[in-house]
Amino acid sequence: MKPVKIGLLGFGTVGNGIASVLNRSGDEIARRAGRKLEIVGACVRNLDRNNPYNIALTTDANLLLDNPEIEIIVEIMGGHNPAKKYITQALNNGKHVVTANKALIAVHGNDIFKLAQEQDLMVAFEAAVAGGIPIIKIIREGLASNQIEWLAGIINGTGNFILTEMKEKGRDFAEVLAQAQALGYAEADPAFDVEGIDAAHKLTILASIAFGIPLQFDKVYIEGITKITREDVQYADEFGYNIKHLGLAKRKQSGIELRVHPTLIPKKRLIANVNGIMNAILVKGDAVGPVLSYGAGAGSEPTASAVIADLVDVVRTLNADSSNRVPHLAFQADRLSNFPILSQDEIKTAYYLRMQALDKPGVLAEITRILSQNNISIEQMMQKKSNSGESAQIIMTTHRVKEQLMQTAITEIESLNVLNQKIALIRIESLWGS
Repeated sequence: MKPVKIGLLGFGTVGNGIASVLNRSGDEIARRAGRKLEIVGACVRNLDRNNPYNIALTTDANLLLDNPEIEIIVEIMGGHNPAKKYITQALNNGKHVVTANKALIAVHGNDIFKLAQEQDLMVAFEAAVAGGIPIIKIIREGLASNQIEWLAGIINGTGNFILTEMKEKGRDFAEVLAQAQALGYAEADPAFDVEGIDAAHKLTILASIAFGIPLQFDKVYIEGITKITREDVQYADEFGYNIKHLGLAKRKQSGIELRVHPTLIPKKRLIANVNGIMNAILVKGDAVGPVLSYGAGAGSEPTASAVIADLVDVVRTLNADSSNRVPHLAFQADRLSNFPILSQDEIKTAYYLRMQALDKPGVLAEITRILSQNNISIEQMMQKKSNSGESAQIIMTTHRVKEQLMQTAITEIESLNVLNQKIALIRIESLWGS
């Protein structure tokens, strides 16, 4: 049979990885797909670039999007525009699409999938979440018999690298961030990584395929790691926890929780010991129990691995009836749920609190009184005197309580005028059972 011809939109790190893997393992991949995969050309911004595989390069995307011989467009350029325009054009021209663009899928995926369904085409996006970890296929296909109860993921390698270095070497956030930028793990503007936006894009996608809901990026609670101090990392360790920047999605009776924030996780959990730039996603199904997936969340060939896996899936179903394809968001398009997304005030979890208070009689009693009045029960507590002796660090963990009550208590404590700085709050998740 004739090779399936492919056009690449973008030919950077991932594009070169795709070409490298196909060059090395093309025959083996063809055995799985049933047809050989052939890259016809790649659209780039600058023709003067490294091109060891002699891919035909162009700065005009239309030469690929309007080429009748090309059956699949692979979008690896990132961002919203012109990526959305190009994907829309590809679908309108009858071409299947494979993309690694998590931001585009999280924000515009509902419209893109609707168009693909109308055109009887596939949009595959395994590489959009967790790089080489096939987590979308695991949830969408491998766990199809399960009702997913919750999932939790370390899904941004940059943030995980920073928190790992802070713990293992006792370094400050700003110092490790500078190192991450020097190593190429973080961009010059690292906000997408350290403020949690990148993880929120990925969580949006995972939650949709886990719970059968439309993509709703705008309803994710997002909190970054910029306020985490090395003291927080140290105190968490003393309490028996590691701090990870976690994406969490939970199904509750009243709705679904979608949140990204720093989280204390018991050190005995495997996911709490995922370090460096690695990713991991823990999924709890009602039949299978907790399932942990671990691997490289980014990089040239790990991401290429996911892109090519999607290409194989598309090629296998090129001539299949659309009703036999795996739905984009795991559930049939007409069976997606309008189950509400809960506000952050409604979530219930345990908390780590750190406050620097005046070291004088009655201060701790006032703090604990306010906590008690808001139905907040302390689990562990320790006090560390400052060098001057005039103030002390009060560090505690609490039992589970509604976020609204915790925020009310914090406002009341801070109004006492006995603190030298704002209260540091980090949420705690056991990640087992519920």
